[in-house]
Amino acid sequence: MSFDLGWSTSTLDNAADFINGDRGKNYPSSSDYVANGIPFVSASDLDGRRIDLSGATFISQGAYDRLGSGKIEQGDILFCLRGSLGKIGLAMGIQKGAIASSLVIIRPKQNTTRDFLYYILSGSTGKTIARELDNGSVQGNLSVRELKQVEIDLPPFNEQKAIAHILGTLDDKIELNRKTNETLEAIARALFKSWFVDFDPVRAKAEGRSTGLPAEISDLFPDSFEDSELGDIPSGWKTGHLGEILEIDPPRQLRRSSISPYLEMKGVPTSGHSAVDVIDREFTSGSKFRNGDTLLARITPCLENGKTAFVDFLKDGETGWGSTEFIVMCGRREEINPFAYYLARSEMFRNNAIQNMVGSSGRQRVPSDAVSGFTLSLPPEEILVEFGFLATGLMRRISANADQSTHLATTRDALLPKLISGEIRIPDAEKILEEVDV
Repeated sequence: MSFDLGWSTSTLDNAADFINGDRGKNYPSSSDYVANGIPFVSASDLDGRRIDLSGATFISQGAYDRLGSGKIEQGDILFCLRGSLGKIGLAMGIQKGAIASSLVIIRPKQNTTRDFLYYILSGSTGKTIARELDNGSVQGNLSVRELKQVEIDLPPFNEQKAIAHILGTLDDKIELNRKTNETLEAIARALFKSWFVDFDPVRAKAEGRSTGLPAEISDLFPDSFEDSELGDIPSGWKTGHLGEILEIDPPRQLRRSSISPYLEMKGVPTSGHSAVDVIDREFTSGSKFRNGDTLLARITPCLENGKTAFVDFLKDGETGWGSTEFIVMCGRREEINPFAYYLARSEMFRNNAIQNMVGSSGRQRVPSDAVSGFTLSLPPEEILVEFGFLATGLMRRISANADQSTHLATTRDALLPKLISGEIRIPDAEKILEEVDV
């Protein structure tokens, strides 16, 4: 119920048009899917105010042309009707696309702003819809007919815009932090690859070129290569096993039944190092870790999907715990810990781990000894330490951005229901924005 007597009550049907996906004979078949084409968006691609196409499927132009409905326009709201009920996404940056049959397109009418309607559906109203309209089937199913009749409070158009602007300002900063962190992570990964995979500084010195590095760092690298079982490696380096410089599943002490930070597999990212949804939980059994450790998912499909985290969320001296399907990696010197994380993210390491998975289909996992026995060219310790110093600076910036985004998301989630109900007025919400320094 609105706190503002100037607001009106409307149904979603009066506020927006609903466009279903094509469910008929023109629905894409297996032969219509292509490696690069037009996005065919499903619930797994919905990610709030953006659509994440990194794992999306694509259909051919011909398949798209045959569709009778469900074609996406820039800025459409996409809402999940089956499975992940109420999951939502905003189709920004998609010039052409189509929805799978589990979604519906919600396209605001002239009396409603897109962003205001998005925030209504992404907040408690959307969760209530998913809960109350679910038909109780095993997969979960929402009816578009019933969805259209859901009542919402609508403030005047300009007030809708102001409310959406306040919430959007928070989301814009969260998105900026996400993109910044992607860039910082890419820089660190590129540095790792340059030094330890492509040996760029050595190659440059061997060819009489500048390494582009400060002299004190450049001097750490040799100016020639030598033969090894791995092929050419920098002179003075040696081939060896990962276990020579890293500890794999190091012993950690944690008293049974103690309340300690817990991280489950779903909180481990597929990109970036920052874990989410760490909670305090009574310890029973599982992997144990400390700050500076790298957590590598050992089991399929989590390993192939890239689930890897760097532990930096514990208090000093604290031990956390998590899934038994984590392999814990840490440097034999603390300064080497970033090397362990970026190695775990590297293509050469992950491909080797995947090739060494054992077990029955669907439950395959990589053994810890396959990780410790991974053969690589071992750099001198001073180069590992120097990389650790540079990478740590980048990782701290990433963590600071992630922490800020968590705070901003908490603020947004607290403001959202109060703003769209009129409980908090716009001037008060603007003061809150000033306090969080957006």
